[in-house]
Amino acid sequence: MQVYLINLARRNDRLHRMSGQLGGLGLPFLRVEAVDARTAPDCEIIAQFDDAGPLGVIPRGDKCCTLSHMRAWQAFVQSGDSHGLVLEDDVALNADAAPILSQSDWIPRGVDLLKLERFGPPNQRVLLDEQMEVSAHHSIGRLRSRHTGAAAYILSRRSAKTLLERKEPWTLPVDHLLFNPNNSPLADILRPYQLTPAIAHQSEALGGRSDIEEWRTAYRRRDWSHVRRELVRAYFELRLLPSQIARWLRREASLIRVDNRVNDASRHPVRISAARPPRLPGLRTK
Repeated sequence: MQVYLINLARRNDRLHRMSGQLGGLGLPFLRVEAVDARTAPDCEIIAQFDDAGPLGVIPRGDKCCTLSHMRAWQAFVQSGDSHGLVLEDDVALNADAAPILSQSDWIPRGVDLLKLERFGPPNQRVLLDEQMEVSAHHSIGRLRSRHTGAAAYILSRRSAKTLLERKEPWTLPVDHLLFNPNNSPLADILRPYQLTPAIAHQSEALGGRSDIEEWRTAYRRRDWSHVRRELVRAYFELRLLPSQIARWLRREASLIRVDNRVNDASRHPVRISAARPPRLPGLRTK
């Protein structure tokens, strides 16, 4: 499985650190040059995005980040491979992640988008159903609540082509588009899954301050537009809450701590698919 590493041309420091990390895991990679918000032509950016969406206006940096991921999807589709691994250049990977990152035959059929990272606090919990064990140490489950961040994920050719063939302008930044079923119109099609425990997280030790943060400052001013944007955000974040609570109460889904094993973290018994997926080669199975 090919690794596609998104990296800004001016961030050789990140490229150097990621090269060392991936080399230590025995993972060759293809560098995908990121779209730089400081230099990208306005026409290239504006043409791909709507003026507003569930989160309000998308900052320029987030737009360019989304376009960078699109470049990775395009490179992956052109490769002819069945699956591709997309990484941002500030992601820390677990030392034992190589078996998961180097091959794709362990991924169950029908899983076309798989998030590998934990985003947010160490105790982050997400709502998962359709849970399946994929090794003695890892499980996956369909993501039923918001878990943003797009620093490490695997996608199939089907999901990449679905994203690239979409004709409508984007109304969300890439991480919400992929991993926020609360406001992503593509969530029902992409059906994102989450790996637990996660094997990656974004790290300031690797990347320093985010390159897109500078573009978000203007949208945090305390004025009427900010209040309106936050009200719209709140609506989309809460609109699925009743159905999410109902899933949990019916024991169809479980609140899972992303860094823990499913069997240890679930408040309800784990529901394993009757069709057992392939096991990760090289890992002990039960």
